[in-house]
Amino acid sequence: MEPGNSTEVAKFLLLGLSEEPELQPLIFEIFLSMYLITVFGNLLIIVAVRSDSHLHTPMYFFLSNLSFVDICFTSTTIPKMLWNIQNKSKAITFDGCITQMYFYILFAGLDDVLLSVMAYDRFVAICHPLHYMDIMNPGLCGLLVLLSWVMMAMYSLLHSLMVLRLSFCIDLEIPHFFCEIKQLVQLACSDTFLNNIMMHVGAGLLGGSTLTGILYSYFKIISSICRISSAQGKHKAFYTCVSHLSVVSLFYCTSLGVYLSSSTTHSSQSSATASVMYTVVTPMLNPFIYSLRNRDIKRALQRLFGMEKFTKGHFVLRLNKCTS
Repeated sequence: MEPGNSTEVAKFLLLGLSEEPELQPLIFEIFLSMYLITVFGNLLIIVAVRSDSHLHTPMYFFLSNLSFVDICFTSTTIPKMLWNIQNKSKAITFDGCITQMYFYILFAGLDDVLLSVMAYDRFVAICHPLHYMDIMNPGLCGLLVLLSWVMMAMYSLLHSLMVLRLSFCIDLEIPHFFCEIKQLVQLACSDTFLNNIMMHVGAGLLGGSTLTGILYSYFKIISSICRISSAQGKHKAFYTCVSHLSVVSLFYCTSLGVYLSSSTTHSSQSSATASVMYTVVTPMLNPFIYSLRNRDIKRALQRLFGMEKFTKGHFVLRLNKCTS
């Protein structure tokens, strides 16, 4: 096949999770439901944090940013997939594919970096409680988020520019439900050595540095908790980390699962199916993890929907009946 300049490519074909026509309505319904749950759940977290003054702290500031990134993350891939299924089309334009790849890398990286920043926040809160508000002041919190966005925007832009220099063959079918960079590079007819080096080195540096930061933070946290004399104090300190630790475990376990599946299997379709856990399921579960295991978020949601007054009124009514 003769290579051609990338600017001459009109479109790519996204093969999706299955090419079976009878499965398309079921896939559409499942992913539409998951997308709506993801958007609604993360929006609730954002609104609850913004509307409740008790949650105007660094921890929940980072959480609301994580929820916003999760909404953007799923919105990068799922709507296009649903649109293609609904219109019985597999096409995505070259510009659309590069744009989707750029934002996918951006928001996936932001998820990773923000989880590391949140681990640092928990480290300061538990290891330096008396200086917590001085260290995690609004200026530093805003700077950490800003630096995360700038760093990942540059990182994603570098990958996109590296792909733009490639020439592509006649076969432009991507065995995935979105424009994943690895699948896209594999379609190129020109030399992809630099792209492959960039992908592996970049993923190693980004993932390795953020994971190292998280592990170091929790090593210090555990050491600090072990020095607390009372069992109640230990439980209270550890409880503030449970939600974040659950999200981190889910994020890295699903990421590792996608990496191992792509390395051990030659089926791109299997790799695409495994990536659903990372790209769709994890952002959908994050709000549930934080809302179900966090008393402050629960109370904020109750206030948001007026349930707190109802609960108090119901309790008072039952107390009056018992005393009468």
